[in-house]
Amino acid sequence: MKITRLSLWHVPLTAHETYYMADGKTCDTTTSVVLRLDTDAGLSGWGEVCPIPHYLPAYAEGVAPALTDLAPALLGADPIGPPVLMARLNHHLKGHDYAKSAIDTALWDLTAKAAKLPLYALLGGRAVADMPLYHSITCVAPEEMARMAIAAQEAGMTQFQVKLGADNDWLADVARLEAVRRAVGPGPLVYGDWNCGADRLTATRVGRAVAHLDVMLEQPCATIDECAAVRAATGLPMKLDENAHDLPTLLEGHRQGCLDAVALKLSKFGGLSAMRVARDLCLTLGAQMCVEDTWGSDITTAALLHLAASTPARGLMNTCDLNHYVAPRLAP
Repeated sequence: MKITRLSLWHVPLTAHETYYMADGKTCDTTTSVVLRLDTDAGLSGWGEVCPIPHYLPAYAEGVAPALTDLAPALLGADPIGPPVLMARLNHHLKGHDYAKSAIDTALWDLTAKAAKLPLYALLGGRAVADMPLYHSITCVAPEEMARMAIAAQEAGMTQFQVKLGADNDWLADVARLEAVRRAVGPGPLVYGDWNCGADRLTATRVGRAVAHLDVMLEQPCATIDECAAVRAATGLPMKLDENAHDLPTLLEGHRQGCLDAVALKLSKFGGLSAMRVARDLCLTLGAQMCVEDTWGSDITTAALLHLAASTPARGLMNTCDLNHYVAPRLAP
């Protein structure tokens, strides 16, 4: 089987709620890039990547030029066994992992279709029957965030990500964590996420103010060193996100004692091939994982759910139904 054609679409995805995050980041309408790889066997594989502006070194307008550069190495290639072809693409074009993630997803789709197996069977087998979801709550007034948490809990959610820092008011962030923790009651997982937007002192003040609560902190600062310092100063468990994007950063987070949990995202790691290796390392390190992507609709959601389904329960903290945060829907 050989790849014969690449097709790209740019699709605007609009979030049902505008997501306000620290450091001026917002997520409202974003461009998702959808890729289809056609083959001479009549099979097609689908991939998707949707970067959030100002979040990671990635932007939607960069996908098409990167794939145009990679097209000569893709056309005529055998898509079966994605890691082999991805290694060739990495030699052809250094970096641009976010663009390559759409290719890698499409290659795995083709490989599973050729094998006539569900993708999770190729990623380790179905390890869990059900996968816990988390609900992300935009950074607005504490009482409104509590209302959103209750609505999500009534829909069956048991894990809640509380966005922090949008107004640079550390006392308001304390109130946000307190309000959501109180609203959902004891038991559900609650964690506050700054998306790198806090300094070490501010994050420490917030963490110490809520240290009596059952909460976790997520990526308060821009470096692993700072996040580790906040964890040490507050005693609260820490989840890394933006800083954890390859095997060396995962190992560094573990070495510094702040890898209690980690967000594994397709576009950060460059697709399923690299993320599967990261998943297996995290299982060895004992880190809980959120298996997800930066943003996207049905195609990226399907890919990450197959990886989550093949992840043992002891390491799977949660995954994300990204396609339910946005419109339009792209696939049945």
